[in-house]
Amino acid sequence: MATILYARVSTADQTLEHQRTHAEQAGFRLDAVLKDDGVSGVSKALRERPEGRRLFDMLRAGDTLVVRWVDRLGRNYGDVTDTIREFIRRGVTVRTVINGLVFDGATKDPMQAAVRDALIAFMAATAQAQAEATKEAQKAGIAHAKATQGDRKYRGRKPTFTPAEFTAVRDLLSQGQGVGAVAKTTGMKRQTIYRIQNDPDGQAAALAVWYPSATFQSWANRPTVLHEQRA
Repeated sequence: MATILYARVSTADQTLEHQRTHAEQAGFRLDAVLKDDGVSGVSKALRERPEGRRLFDMLRAGDTLVVRWVDRLGRNYGDVTDTIREFIRRGVTVRTVINGLVFDGATKDPMQAAVRDALIAFMAATAQAQAEATKEAQKAGIAHAKATQGDRKYRGRKPTFTPAEFTAVRDLLSQGQGVGAVAKTTGMKRQTIYRIQNDPDGQAAALAVWYPSATFQSWANRPTVLHEQRA
């Protein structure tokens, strides 16, 4: 019987190592840690994530799945509830670090099972509601910025990397180097590398707003930065 921690981060403000440390401090003795870095819990179901797929393959009856909270499994109500219930049917115990909640198939009492399922549904719904509230707050903030800046063009959040760094990451990835190796070579965060890898054209477009003197073409054409001027 194994105890497996599943950790997920989607932004540069979060860290995978913190989730592991938090679990160990809570008394969990981990046999394995699976980590999905730079992956959205809203748009990517657990089965669609690299380590999420491994999780479904690894878990066996008697195993324990540990997550910081259910939102690490995802922020989509249907996906989270289906996932936890699937693991319970397999005989897996799901435990959260925060609040120390336990979900398993031990109870045969229908009332207790109903309470368990209701709690799973509530927590999954809360995770999705929090994600949607954050998205709406971001939209409101952008709308306010646009309104208060008058005729000045709203440029959004400034990228955490320069055009030269973008080009370096793009070239290293095109050579077949992994995200970890690229992060080590460039000194950039893994989450940033994942954003460039997953949405190169979008990241290039964001850079173009802040660095108007830099020229970007499509990812497929392997663009070259002709000139860089810090904004």
